[in-house]
Amino acid sequence: MKKIGEEFMEMTKYHNISESDQKKGVAPPLLQTDYDKTKQIIDLPKPEDIKIHGGNLREAIENRVSVRVYAIEPMTLEELAWLLWTTQGIKEIHDKKIYTRRTVPSAGARHAFETYVLINKVEGLKPGVYRYLAIDHKLVEYNLEEGIQGKLAEAAYGQKMVMTGSATFIWVAIPYRMCWRYVERGYRYLHLDVGHVCQNLYLAAESIESGVCAIAAFHDDQMNNLLNLDGKKEFVIYLASIGKK
Repeated sequence: MKKIGEEFMEMTKYHNISESDQKKGVAPPLLQTDYDKTKQIIDLPKPEDIKIHGGNLREAIENRVSVRVYAIEPMTLEELAWLLWTTQGIKEIHDKKIYTRRTVPSAGARHAFETYVLINKVEGLKPGVYRYLAIDHKLVEYNLEEGIQGKLAEAAYGQKMVMTGSATFIWVAIPYRMCWRYVERGYRYLHLDVGHVCQNLYLAAESIESGVCAIAAFHDDQMNNLLNLDGKKEFVIYLASIGKK
């Protein structure tokens, strides 16, 4: 049997990677992928105005567990904005728009993800899929078709918490944003970076009395197709459901 994992690790060692587009002088990719300007934009509470009252860091770390069963209580828009900001919020944009500094670490500050959110129970939002515009700190409608929750849950091999939580975060990788600098090794960093993002979600959720369950088991092609992603230049890399405890 071909040992794909071992081959991946070998071929992404530094002595096997080629010269990067960054070193070749190629312009960097966009910091945020484009979106349909005809879709409705939803303003979110500004990060500096969000008031979170729960817990401290020690308590969050001690209490953090994966939670798969949630209360009926919906999440507020302010709480959703808090979670979006703590997982991909932008603190600084480089003056030449080469990189951003965010609330999570990333190799070379490449931040190669776009955040999609399946909304089930959030006050003021219709159910469906939205995309977080990190640079603008806004949401944009993406897919509000009836039944999309069930289709995404099916693509996650029937894991019901995708549908029963207040929301499910879906992180989409844009590999060239990372590989522009790190070439093939960038694929390693994608998987490391998304772990940082998800851990921030776990800890931030504790402060709003909510629980998270990370989801790595999903049908890649089915999930990508549901979000109209090509699976190569853009692909789903990780999910996490969240809801009130």
